[in-house]
Amino acid sequence: MNRNQALKTIATTAISSLALPQIAKSMSALPDELKGNINHSVCQWCYSDIPLEKLCEASKEMGIRSIDLLNSSQWATAQKYGLTCAMAYASDLGLQKGFNDLSLHDKLIKDYTANIPKAADAGLKNVICFSGNARGLTSEQGLENCARGLEPVLKVAAKYNVTMSMELLNSKVDHHDYQCDRTTWGVKLCEKLGSENFKLLYDIYHMQIMEGDVIATIRQYIKYISHFHTGGVPGRHEIDETQELNYAAIMRAVAQTGFKGFVAQEFIPSRADKLNSLKQAIGLCDI
Repeated sequence: MNRNQALKTIATTAISSLALPQIAKSMSALPDELKGNINHSVCQWCYSDIPLEKLCEASKEMGIRSIDLLNSSQWATAQKYGLTCAMAYASDLGLQKGFNDLSLHDKLIKDYTANIPKAADAGLKNVICFSGNARGLTSEQGLENCARGLEPVLKVAAKYNVTMSMELLNSKVDHHDYQCDRTTWGVKLCEKLGSENFKLLYDIYHMQIMEGDVIATIRQYIKYISHFHTGGVPGRHEIDETQELNYAAIMRAVAQTGFKGFVAQEFIPSRADKLNSLKQAIGLCDI
C-alpha cells in the first residue's frame, strides 16, 4: 500500500462530526532507555495490516508518543493509549489534488474550516495539507494559487492555534508532477503567506531524492519546518545500514537546532516482523 491508496481507504470512513474528547496533553513518561531529545511518532498507513489498537499499544511500549496521519474518527483510539496525532488529516482529497487547484478551493476551505476546530478540541496542533500536482501550472502560478486558497484557512488555523503543514514530496520517483517538491518552493510559500500557522512537513526520504544536502537544508530552513518524516533511500524501507542516509547524524542535527516537534517513521517495513523494524528505527533515531 502507498500513501494514495491509504488515503483512499481512510476516505471511506466519513470524517466524524461528533465532538471528540480532549487528547491528553500530558503524555506518560518515556521508557528509561529513551533519551527524550526526539519526540517520536509513526505513520499508521505503513502498518495498515496491523489493527490500529495493536499499533498504538506497541508504540506506547516503545516510547512513541504519536500516531501520524489519522483522521478524526481515529483520534480517540490514539488517545485511549495516551498518544496524540502529531500530524492529522483534515481533508480526504489526497496528495494529487491540493491548494494549487483553484477549482478545489471551495472544497478545501470547507474541509479545513470544519476540521481545524475539531483538531483543536482534540488537543492536536498540526494538520497536513498538499500543493497537489502541477498539471501544467508554472511554479509561480502554483505558488499564487496555493496562497490564495490557504489565506482564508490560515485565519481559522490562527484562531485555534493549529499549524497547517504542507508536505514536501518527491516528483522524481513516487509522486510525479507534485508541485511542492523542493524545499525552496515551500519556503517561498511560507514567506509569501507570512503566517506562523503555516509551515512545512520536511520528508527526509523525499528530499534526499529531490535535492540531497539534507542536514544543511534542515539547519538553514528549520524555522519553516513543523514536522519530519523518515524513510530509507532508495526504496523507502528500513532506515538502517541497508540504505544511504545516516539517520543518527540527521537526528543529531535536528536536535541541535532546538526543534521541539515530532519525527515520524514513515518507512515501509520489508521484514516479516514489522514492529521490530519500527523498534529498531526508534532506537537509531533516539540520539
